[in-house]
Amino acid sequence: MIYKRSVDNQPKEYCGLFGIINNKQASWLTYLGLYSLQHRGQEACGIATNNQGNLSIHKDMGLVSDVFNPEVLAKLKGKMAVGHVRYSTTGSSVVKNAQPLLIEYAKGSICIAHNGNLVNSFELRQELEQSGSIFQTTTDSEIIIHLMARAKSCGLQDSLVYALKRVKGAYSLVMMDNKSLIGVRDPLGFRPLCLGKLGNSWCLASETCAFDLIGAKYIREIEPGEIVFINGRGVKSVKPKELSSDGRRAHCTFEHIYFSRPDSVVFGETVHTVRRKLGERLAIEHPVDADFVVPVPDSGFSAALGYATESGIPLEMGIIRNHYVGRTFIQPAQDTRDLGVRVKFNLLRDVLRAKRIVVVDDSIVRGTTSKIRVRSLRKAGVKEVHLRISCPAHLHPCFYGIDFHRSSELIANKYTTLEKIRKYLEVDTLGYLSLEGMLGCLKHADVNYCTACWTGKYPIIAEKRHSKFSLETHCCGQGEIIK
Repeated sequence: MIYKRSVDNQPKEYCGLFGIINNKQASWLTYLGLYSLQHRGQEACGIATNNQGNLSIHKDMGLVSDVFNPEVLAKLKGKMAVGHVRYSTTGSSVVKNAQPLLIEYAKGSICIAHNGNLVNSFELRQELEQSGSIFQTTTDSEIIIHLMARAKSCGLQDSLVYALKRVKGAYSLVMMDNKSLIGVRDPLGFRPLCLGKLGNSWCLASETCAFDLIGAKYIREIEPGEIVFINGRGVKSVKPKELSSDGRRAHCTFEHIYFSRPDSVVFGETVHTVRRKLGERLAIEHPVDADFVVPVPDSGFSAALGYATESGIPLEMGIIRNHYVGRTFIQPAQDTRDLGVRVKFNLLRDVLRAKRIVVVDDSIVRGTTSKIRVRSLRKAGVKEVHLRISCPAHLHPCFYGIDFHRSSELIANKYTTLEKIRKYLEVDTLGYLSLEGMLGCLKHADVNYCTACWTGKYPIIAEKRHSKFSLETHCCGQGEIIK
């Protein structure tokens, strides 16, 4: 399989999860839940339903609105459902790797949807294959089911705990068997997962915005190291001692900076509020004289609002995003990144011409898109471009589900000083938010958040093959085994 970068060079996460139980409209509500989580994965999606113990599934490549229609949803009968949206940056962008995975094994039928990345998947897969396991996909999510199948216990809870004891890394799971809906979060809580209630129905989702769309009430987060089993008797919470982290946490800071929707509550805080605080702190750390503050839509808007409020510089919508561009449109021009940027963004030239602007963006990972955007602003007649980034410079790869896999890809490693990065991006000034400034905008950040992509301090050490991130063999984001 061949490694591929995303067209727009933005960091990507690989999926969003949704599940619901005890509702006659389970498939329709799951469709709506996935629709609200589309930002977490735009390449493939799927829904599995449970109709009186019989599990069925429909999944395909494409957006939720393209894969599902009333006829398809009508065939997905049952009062329980699990849904998944996925993004992949590897060569195996095929239907078999779309989720949920629905697997028949010795203990019955089971469905799994996974958000995150297992860092010991290569060694586990080798071990399982050598002992006779046959895999249907190249995703690391399937490893969990194979481990469950090998547990001596026939009970769902004991089998699941046995499997989770063996895996390492980031995982939020929504699962379903013949009787129960199950939610799981890894001991360090890398990825979000929350519990909601709609009348007599219970639901699980990666973000609370999914509950808002269907009219469900947000109840609470699934806690790190917690497993919830939901059936006709209600919600049963289990916190196995084998999954205890002794109070340590490693929430992904990028959920607040980039991934999550601004209207979601993630890790106990509203995302928009956090991003606005990041922008305010950025204005304090990196002030500049300018005519306008211009956000890079959409994830840069809240930080730009904070920067404008703190600095007193007016906010202006100088960059407009086309929200109706899918990956299919861009694919024929994947080697022409300039076209990819112009397809997604357009400039208000009459507003920007001869102005000094502060461009606020959430992050710079590889830098290609930022450079193209700056050149476009220059062509539009902008007098000065001052770039402000609402997080620190990325120096290290992520092993836990974000698609920057190698240090060599990161602009802050290619150009080792701020001045070199500034010259490469062709901006007048450049300012990153400091690590201290970023953490100061988060609750209990000293113990709750993963900062590995900035500091190199990894909460979980990846397996040897994984940590090298070689092109020959590695495990890459949302569990792609690359050979």
